[in-house]
Amino acid sequence: MQLTGPSEPGSLTRLVADDLPSDVEGSLRLGIALTSRGGAAPVPGEGRTADLWRALATLAAHDLGAARAVEPHLDAFAILRQVDAAGGADAAVATRASSAATRSWGVFAAELPGTRLEAQQIGDGWSLSGEKGWCSLAGVLDSALVTAWVDDERRLFSVDLRQGGVEVVDGAWHARGLVEIPSGPVRFDAVAASPVGAPGWYLERPGFSWGGIAVAACWYGGAVGIARALHRTVVRRDPDPHTAAALGAVDERLSDARRALAEAAELVDAGRATGADGRLLAKRVRATVAHAADDVLTRVGRALGPAPLVADAAHAKRVADLTLYLRQHHADADDASLGRQLRESAVAPW
Repeated sequence: MQLTGPSEPGSLTRLVADDLPSDVEGSLRLGIALTSRGGAAPVPGEGRTADLWRALATLAAHDLGAARAVEPHLDAFAILRQVDAAGGADAAVATRASSAATRSWGVFAAELPGTRLEAQQIGDGWSLSGEKGWCSLAGVLDSALVTAWVDDERRLFSVDLRQGGVEVVDGAWHARGLVEIPSGPVRFDAVAASPVGAPGWYLERPGFSWGGIAVAACWYGGAVGIARALHRTVVRRDPDPHTAAALGAVDERLSDARRALAEAAELVDAGRATGADGRLLAKRVRATVAHAADDVLTRVGRALGPAPLVADAAHAKRVADLTLYLRQHHADADDASLGRQLRESAVAPW
């Protein structure tokens, strides 16, 4: 999985590389452009998964904030395509799916302790009330796919964020990384919504695990952007043994992450990453990439010292962005989850 991507003019990677955005507005325009061109945005599992993840990595190497804006839009587009293919969309969702390509989308599926978003069926429609945490860019997006509770089960809904009753909570985002991607809570007050798929479909679908690997592709791209600063330094001057060793170790870690993503793309497209196999693959790949990116942050930081963090705005932003973004991987907790799943098999996986 090379960041330069395939040379075909119609590849997603080429389209991204030819139109790298400079701000959130440009990133959302890019996302819409990618989904509104016929067949431009691949859906995982349909034969072009590597191109999709390569494009996200390319964008993240340029700017993690841009990737953080585009990745959920492409994920939402894929989800709507998948639910239509599964025959699980009602008329309202089918209408939204047909217009999804020309609207900016987010995916709000995280659960914040102490808050709960409830869905209630009223006649032929649905209404959402309550609070949802971690709603990235909710104040500027057109629409979102949102998980809400129906009794004791979570279900996915499509929501127009421009309607009344949607309140973005101001002043909740104090991050120093991904500053331009506010991800605070949103309050919903009897907001109209349309169900997407059958109850439980969102969490059970094969694409749920694949979406987590797409995020890892962004981590990988972000680490590449940081590693390039070390490479430029080594190329400009004769490196001391410690700096040369850091560059070698960084290359090893990035190669591990790249191979993990490339193998995962092949398995997804071959139909060998569904159910428990898909969940196991996602845990492995996310852990491999997250640990590699953490190591890149540490080694580049030690090799270059404080100078680029205070004198190079682009590098300082990449470090802050990746440091925050990587916390979507829950470190030891996710490693423990992987270990528990491996324990379920009496046969060693290696």
